[in-house]
Amino acid sequence: MKVRVQFYSQLRDLAGAPELIVDLAEGATVTELLGKVYEKVPALRSRDKSILVGAGVEFVDRNYKVQPGDEISIMPPVQGG
Repeated sequence: MKVRVQFYSQLRDLAGAPELIVDLAEGATVTELLGKVYEKVPALRSRDKSILVGAGVEFVDRNYKVQPGDEISIMPPVQGG
């Protein structure tokens, strides 16, 4: 299945694009999705411990099974100010 991954804030700059289309097997988890993203954009791997992942409008953990049609958002930690 094809999954649209959107990058936000400084992660967009590191990725060099606002989004990426990733091909995943049915039932793949966010962890597997991130592995594919890091293969295509190795610069993001250094941020792995701090990124947040959303599916639609909800934050999800790395065990979340990506569903067909999900739009995945990858963003840095939320900061106030």
